[in-house]
Amino acid sequence: MIPYALTFAFGCFGLSLLFNLYRIFVAPGVVDRVLALDTMVINIIALLVLYGINTHSAVYFEAGLLFAMTGFVSTVAYCKFILRGDIIE
Repeated sequence: MIPYALTFAFGCFGLSLLFNLYRIFVAPGVVDRVLALDTMVINIIALLVLYGINTHSAVYFEAGLLFAMTGFVSTVAYCKFILRGDIIE
């Protein structure tokens, strides 16, 4: 039963990545694009964790944590750049 659930989850998260790519290119404003990029980071983390479950390897969980930290910092920096026009004060 687990292989079927993993296949379904891979399909759902892959489809959501395609929807996020569409939203990045068609979004009406910059804020919507930032939100789509942040959602893409979350979906990629989910795909990494699912792949780690599928291969029974803990390396992908650590990669997901590193990707989460990098995604959070980049989202905060980009939002600060949008609001103030400068990242470092």
